[in-house]
This record gives sequence, C-alpha cells and structure tokens, in this order.
Amino acid sequence: MNIIIGLVMTMGCILGGFIAMGGHMAVLNQPFELVIIGGAGIGGFIMGNSMKTVKDAGKALVEAFKHKVPKQREYLDTLGVLYSLMRDLRTKSRNEIESHIDNPDESAIFQSAPTVLKNKDLTAFICDYVRLIIIGNARSHEIEALMDEEINTITHDKMHSYNSLATMGDAFPAIGIVAAVLGVIKAMGAITESPEVLGGKIAAALVGTMLGIFLSYCIVSPLIANVKHVREKQNRLYIIVKQTLLAYMNGSVPQVALEYGRKTISSYERPSIDAVEQEMMNPGGGGESKAA
Repeated sequence: MNIIIGLVMTMGCILGGFIAMGGHMAVLNQPFELVIIGGAGIGGFIMGNSMKTVKDAGKALVEAFKHKVPKQREYLDTLGVLYSLMRDLRTKSRNEIESHIDNPDESAIFQSAPTVLKNKDLTAFICDYVRLIIIGNARSHEIEALMDEEINTITHDKMHSYNSLATMGDAFPAIGIVAAVLGVIKAMGAITESPEVLGGKIAAALVGTMLGIFLSYCIVSPLIANVKHVREKQNRLYIIVKQTLLAYMNGSVPQVALEYGRKTISSYERPSIDAVEQEMMNPGGGGESKAA
C-alpha cells in the first residue's frame, strides 16, 4: 500500500507542478522515448543476469509490493518449533527426534507451525543444525562459524536480484541521455522546418533525459530499497534460529535459549515474553491473541 501511495504522490506532484507552471501534458506524451529507455534497461538487465536471477527479481518485486516481511505469527511459529525441538532433545531419544527432522512434513512439531513448514529453506536450516546437535561431536563455536557462513551465502543469494535491479536503476539516467541524443538527431533531420515544429522535436528529445532520471530516482530506487528491506527482514528468521540453538548448545535451558532468539527481533516487532510463553504452552496460535 505504501508503494501505491508514494507512487501516486510522486506522479501527482511532478505532473501537477508541471501543469501549474504552464506546461502542456501533450509534450510529455512520448511513448517511444519510454520504449527506448525501458527496453534498453530491461534488456541490459536480462543480458547481465541468469534467468534464475531474472525470475527471482520478479518475485522480489512482488514481495516488495505485498510487503512480505515476517509477521508476529511467523516469529512465534519459529520460536515454538525451536522450543519443541530443544525440549525433545533433553527428554527424548535420538530416534524420536530424527523422525521430526528427517521428515518435517509429517512431524507434529512442524505441522503445528505452518508458516515455518511453508518456508522450505528455513525448515531445512533448522533440521540440518538440529541434526548436527544430535550427532554431538561438533562444538558450539564450530557450529556458529558454519551457521554464519551459510547465512552469508543465503543473504548473498537473496540480495543478488536486489543488486542487479540497483545496477539497472543506476543505468536509466545514462540511457535517458541516449534517448535524448536520438531525439536531437531526429530534430536535426528537420532543421529546415519551422521553429514551432523544430521546438516540439527538441522538447520531445529532452523528455528522454527527464524520463531516465525519473525512472531511476523516483521509481526504481524506492522500489529496490523496499526489496532490500523485505529480504533483510526475511533473513532475520535465520538469525533467530542461530542464536537460539547456540544458546542451547552452550548450556541454556530451552526457555532461556528462546530469549536469546527473541532478542534478535526488532523491538517494534518483537513478541512479548508472555506471548512466547503462551506459544510454548499452546503451539500454533496461542500466543497471537495476547500479542495483538
């Protein structure tokens, strides 16, 4: 919603200000300038990236429009799954725990947290490190180093589409100059025309420069800033898992280990201690009503 509001405000102020100063909207109606700039920018983006990155960029833009950041339910589900697994690690046999992490789709623990189960990458991350804890040979600092390396890899993969979109956005002003130069070339071909006709063609050429700067700084840059924000928020779930499991490996009881994970959530999004405790007693929805 913020993207739509911001876009309407931006367009309204720019076009409204142009009209207020006496400009004519017809001059800005240069669709082929937009074809040159947009087509060259998107073409360069496709040329410079794999199809996987192109598809992920589309997915990232959709996530930005929907503001698909983790909600409190996802934080509570993640903490609830971790608590259940840590509790079982202390009280149940290795075979019982392995049944949960080897087949999370059939696990009652993961089924009680549908937002975690839906996130296949996060589910795999949790299962992999719980499996290492079960094995028992790895020390906590070794696990921490491995987690950091994997989270860095996940972050790099998630942010690759952002970096590619940022490169495309940075190129739009220069591509706008290309469109403007092409417009000037067209205008010079009509140098014998009347001043009114020649002036219109030069004005149309200058629209290319304006469009390139407008697309870069008023459209693409805000959008990709939102992409970065959403992807960074999504990666916060991995930090929660990391800090919780490391605290458990270093001797904290499950209830205390959860607090290490809870504290990594931004203060304005962080579930209360009461909500987390309610989630431990009633996984899958008990804490949400209190936290609301």
